[in-house]
Amino acid sequence: MLSNAQYKKDMKKIMFNDKYHLTQAVLNGTKTMTRREIIYPSKFRGENVAGYFVCRRPSGEIVEVCMYDEDERMIDGGQILPKYKVDEVIAIAQPYKDILNYLPDGFRRKSDGYISTIISSSVGLNNKMFVRADLMPHRIRITDVKVERLQDISDEDCIKEGVYRLDSANGSGGIAYSFANASDKKHIGLYDTSREAFAALINKVSGRGTWERSSFVWVYEFKLFD
Repeated sequence: MLSNAQYKKDMKKIMFNDKYHLTQAVLNGTKTMTRREIIYPSKFRGENVAGYFVCRRPSGEIVEVCMYDEDERMIDGGQILPKYKVDEVIAIAQPYKDILNYLPDGFRRKSDGYISTIISSSVGLNNKMFVRADLMPHRIRITDVKVERLQDISDEDCIKEGVYRLDSANGSGGIAYSFANASDKKHIGLYDTSREAFAALINKVSGRGTWERSSFVWVYEFKLFD
């Protein structure tokens, strides 16, 4: 079993989009799922990689994702594994400026507001790409990992991804779906279905055309684990 120090040292971190309020949605428990596109290297053990196969059992269950070469031959040992595993605890990346009150002794003294030079001079003060996972105050535990096409997402999973339902939208008595802009908490459009809202959200977060491309993605379900 890992010691507490080793556990923290080996901990990974995960980033959620702040512009569309997704980090906060994770922290308040309304976002409990994330989809990340499956990527592969250009070379593996000296061989050129042209793509990957998604291998299924007759039942349709996906058992592995394997790279193939330019002749579409499966590369020996070329399995693509998810970045995160079931039961793994992952740190939620936040810029240091947003978590100053959570930093441990030696990095901040709450009594006088002092911030150590390690933090004040770090690029991570404003950019969460460069923060240390062991200093992050909030974590998630991965509860499930699966593979599916992006457009195979269910209505229920759209809600788990951060889309929310609005009853009596615009006072019309109808139902609509949307997501938020974190800077002003305003709704970003109103959509007739949760899938339409998620399609718009993923195109904003991951780039135009992401939904239409419908690549295979890792689907990570998680629970907040502070």
